[in-house]
Amino acid sequence: MSYWPLITKTLFSFILSSTVLYRYGNWFRHRIIITLVVLLAWNFSFLIIFALPLDVISTVYRQCEGNVSDNTNEHVSISNSFTSQSANINKTCQVPSSHVPDSVFPELWRTVYWSTQLLTWILMPMMQSYTKTGDFSVKGKLKSALIDNAIYYGSYLLICCVLLIYLAVKPGPKLDWSQIKAIASSASNTWGLFLLVLLLGYALVEVPRHLWNNANRTYVLTHSYFKMAKLTSDKCEAEEMVDDVLESLHAVSRVIKPGHYLNDNLETIMQKLPIELKDRMNRRAVTVEESGHDLPSEKSLIRLHKQVIKSLQVLQRTETQYNILVEKIFDLEDILKNQISRDRRFKKTFQKPPNWFTSYIYTPTIEWYWKCFLYGYIQKSLAVIAAVFSFCVVWSELTFFNKKPVLSIFALIVAAAGEKYDYFTIEWLSTAVILYLCYCAYSTILKIRLLNFYYLAPHHQTNEYSLIFSGMMLSRLTPPLCLNFLGLIHMDSHVIEAQVMETHYTQVMGHMDVIGIISDGFNIYFPMAILIFCLCTYFSLGSRLLSFLGFHQFVGDDEMTTDLVDEGREIVKREKRKRQRSQESSNRRKEFQERFPTTGRFRNIEPSRPSTELEYMDNTKSNLLRDSSQSTYSGTNFTTAANETRFPSNTDDITSRFGASTGLSRDLDHRFSGYQYDSSYKDRVGYPPRGIFDDV
Repeated sequence: MSYWPLITKTLFSFILSSTVLYRYGNWFRHRIIITLVVLLAWNFSFLIIFALPLDVISTVYRQCEGNVSDNTNEHVSISNSFTSQSANINKTCQVPSSHVPDSVFPELWRTVYWSTQLLTWILMPMMQSYTKTGDFSVKGKLKSALIDNAIYYGSYLLICCVLLIYLAVKPGPKLDWSQIKAIASSASNTWGLFLLVLLLGYALVEVPRHLWNNANRTYVLTHSYFKMAKLTSDKCEAEEMVDDVLESLHAVSRVIKPGHYLNDNLETIMQKLPIELKDRMNRRAVTVEESGHDLPSEKSLIRLHKQVIKSLQVLQRTETQYNILVEKIFDLEDILKNQISRDRRFKKTFQKPPNWFTSYIYTPTIEWYWKCFLYGYIQKSLAVIAAVFSFCVVWSELTFFNKKPVLSIFALIVAAAGEKYDYFTIEWLSTAVILYLCYCAYSTILKIRLLNFYYLAPHHQTNEYSLIFSGMMLSRLTPPLCLNFLGLIHMDSHVIEAQVMETHYTQVMGHMDVIGIISDGFNIYFPMAILIFCLCTYFSLGSRLLSFLGFHQFVGDDEMTTDLVDEGREIVKREKRKRQRSQESSNRRKEFQERFPTTGRFRNIEPSRPSTELEYMDNTKSNLLRDSSQSTYSGTNFTTAANETRFPSNTDDITSRFGASTGLSRDLDHRFSGYQYDSSYKDRVGYPPRGIFDDV
């Protein structure tokens, strides 16, 4: 008996959830309460996934002990004349290394499961609505969140009322607290099973096909061009939405003056805007007479605040997707170019600053062998493994209800390993199958077009709304997914309708026995619908139907698909040319600073200056013959030569978020007006002094 396997699983779940949350979330920018709640939801979901195989092992051991006890009682009741069978009485079961007292798992599952249900059905929906509401007080935000969830919770409340009325009228034993808890948990599991079947019906075919297609870089690049065209359209719509909101916000800011009772609320809205959007709004030449905007009310300001939050979330999501997709396309184009390279050194179009990892470990040669040689074979190998898993899952879903003979592949493997006390195989098989099902289900959610508002972006780019949504879906799908897996390995007696030893997890989850149409029909026969959805996905019936209805889908033989691919290719070409120009400009500035190094922001050109203007005018000829001397004309009088000249810095060009051309902004021009232009340096990259072409 040892607690270390369970403790190790618990620590691993916490470390994994923390690492994933750190990669996708932003601990320093997001609110601490949201970070902690999402971390708790992910941690409990991962704990169910990794700790459930230990419960399965414990159940196999308890089943073995139960069989030995039954055999012992049977042999004791038999006459002493049958002494030849006494050897079976001394049979003992091998205790697994992860065995814990029988009270540990029930308490663990009870705590984890009901905490997860509290988070996913009550707390996290409220937090999700709270983050997008436009009210300016905590009381107002809570009120708006309750109203926003009224319809959502009202539908579930109506279903619960109908079920309670049905059970109250139905003859039989009266309801008690245990039956009410079973109804609540089973209703949640039924909802999750319905969504799970839809997701798995798509993913069990699409995941192996996606892995196989990833080995073909030409196909992936063409598909990326298609997604680039669609994403650019979404990005333009998001920018137009932000422009409309900025226009309304600018008009309101011109009406609400400092000291007005709504000025604090307006400042709260302004704080949501990034600096570049504030500058964009301030440059709008809109007067009060031109705007024609009346003094807004508090409700209209709340509505505007909500629009600002939503538009910024959509803009941040589309910009993040756009940048990630652009980098992916550039990398794919480099891979196709380097595949025909003879020196087998990976060469990139845009070089990044080297670090210790790229200098000593991930060298250009290693990168070429990985991207141009090994990656394709590994993807195809993973595709074959995923196809085998998908076939086993579909076959087991179609046959798991059949007890004799056992047709479920996973049930056969677990039974054979249990007879040999091979607990290692049971643990790793259970973990691998559950993880594969989870990957199929969760990856499909993030690909659904209707849920495109939610997006998990790496490098700390995921917003709070998407993080809460991911925690909700993970908490809602994990319990029914694990319960469905237990049915596949024949450890749920209420599904296979046979007397078998159940896991502690199944006992805590409860069953829908009080409603026969669900327990005897839906939970058993609805998983068979996976086969129908898999066939539809294999023949791309859904994509072709959506394409026929006007929703652009990547269908190879469609004319619209070809047009979007060509459009995406042109967009990438323009983006590449813009980045190349920006990189060339940066290289020229760096080269200039290397040729003419400076000790500070300004370089001292003329250490000594004439004491008087007359002395300066007497020495005009000699100053013109000296390369280091400079003069400037200001108004009608000559002024003294400036002793300081500003040279371009080695910073990146200022780029607008809305696709403006690279270069220094107009707002910085006034900073150059007081500095001297050095005409002697012909290779100088920069701006001439202002005022030269004012008369043109």
